[in-house]
This record gives sequence, structure tokens and C-alpha cells, in this order.
Amino acid sequence: MNTLTQHVNALVEHLFDRPSGRHLVAVTGAPASGKSTLAAELARRLVLGKRAAVVVPMDGFHLDNGLLEERNLKPRKGAPETFDARGFIRLVRALKSGEEVFAPIFDRTRDIAIAAAVAVPADTEFVIVEGNYLMFDEAPWSDLAPLWDVTARLDVPMPELRARLIHRWLSLNYSRAVATRRAESNDVPNAQRVTDHALPCDFTFDGQPNPSPNPPA
Repeated sequence: MNTLTQHVNALVEHLFDRPSGRHLVAVTGAPASGKSTLAAELARRLVLGKRAAVVVPMDGFHLDNGLLEERNLKPRKGAPETFDARGFIRLVRALKSGEEVFAPIFDRTRDIAIAAAVAVPADTEFVIVEGNYLMFDEAPWSDLAPLWDVTARLDVPMPELRARLIHRWLSLNYSRAVATRRAESNDVPNAQRVTDHALPCDFTFDGQPNPSPNPPA
């Protein structure tokens, strides 16, 4: 059984035991840790089990490049201060309400956010939110911690993250020298910051629950 399947099996088993109603599931970790893949597979398995599930990415809250340039933050894109954190927190609180919500996504190829690209219908039972700073011990991001019903972190060793981050730029047709420079000047420091300021989660990298996971609410 591969690692992804183990992650998903543990989470699905835990989620199926929860009572009916809206549940917010946070899938977090450093850049390139595999959050999007895990979140998508988790949603697929829940839907196969006849449970309504939608994935909402945090990356739709990137500040526009024009704003980043005005604030001299463009080279740091992806760092906590380059997101609309408070806007994202408002979205999560709206998701918690159980009403229909529309969320943005980020188009990595075009390097822009697209508004209202994901619909979360009112009957969605599991909203799987994925992003770097969902369980992050810096204000205002730390306000998110009490809003989640279940939290899962992918804890990938830094050498592996570095290789994946370089590959991400290579896949966008940058040379290896440029890809390495972009990863090491920004992405790797962001990944280290996520790791250094991580709040405890119910589930960790190997998909096993911590000794005292949050009980069903």
C-alpha cells in the first residue's frame, strides 16, 4: 500500500465516523509537500462513499502581482504576508456557516487568482481546505486553528521539498539554474518557515492519528 493510500484511508475512516453536518478539513504542510494531491484524492474517496465533498485551495488568496510590486513583495510571493490572510479567514468562517459559498483558485501557469471559481453548495458535508498556512503559528493565520474540525499535515523532509520545488519551476520551462535560484531564494525559506511555525495537527505525514485526535463534534 503506497503512502498516499495510507493517508487517505486513515482520514476517510476518521471522517466517516463524524456526525452529519458541515465539517471543515484542513490539509496543510510546506510548499510541494503534496497537499493538493492528498486533498483531491480524499475528496474523490469521500464522494465514492456517497459523502458530498469539495476541495477549496488557499492559493486563490494570493495578492495580485501589481499589489506585490507596489509593496516590494513580488520576490517573496508565497510567503504569509503575500496573501490576503484576513480575506481567507472570512471565507473559512463563511464555509463554517454551512451556506453556499464561492471561492477563488490560483492559476499557476498564468500566475493569477481567478475569483469565484469553486462552488461549495450548502449540502456539502466535507469542505477540504488545502494550503501552507492553515495551521500556522503567526497572526492572523493562527485565528484559523479553532475553525477546523479535522487537521492533517504532510511533513516532508527539507531535502525532498527542495528537489520538488526545483522540479516545479523546471516544469514551467525554466532552466535548471533559474529554477534552482527561484526555489532557494524564496520557496525553500517559505517551506522552512511553515515547518518552524507549525501548530499541532490531528494527523501527521504517515497518516496515523496523534495519540489524542480531536473527537467528533
